[in-house]
Amino acid sequence: MAQKVITSLEDDLDGSEATQTVLFGLDGRAFEIDLNDAHTEELREALAPYIGVGRKVSGGRATVRRMGSGKSANDSGDIRKWAKENGYDVNDRGRVPAPVREAFEKAHAA
Repeated sequence: MAQKVITSLEDDLDGSEATQTVLFGLDGRAFEIDLNDAHTEELREALAPYIGVGRKVSGGRATVRRMGSGKSANDSGDIRKWAKENGYDVNDRGRVPAPVREAFEKAHAA
């Protein structure tokens, strides 16, 4: 028996039918958002002045580094050590909770 699976995207801003998933990054974090054509154009226009003067990051899987701390956004070992020294309860393995990671990033921002 054959099956046909249909995926429908919903615009994350207004709930209308989305036409694409847009990927973008900011502050060392990657985001994706489902948007219709109009919202995609609005996002691209809003970012255009910054993209126009920004520097491209190349490489297969670029690691985004923060200015100031020089720590990778994914340097879990350093984050765990800092968290334990600052009273946060973190496991030795697994994902570092987002609030702990954000506190680390805030503490190490330039």
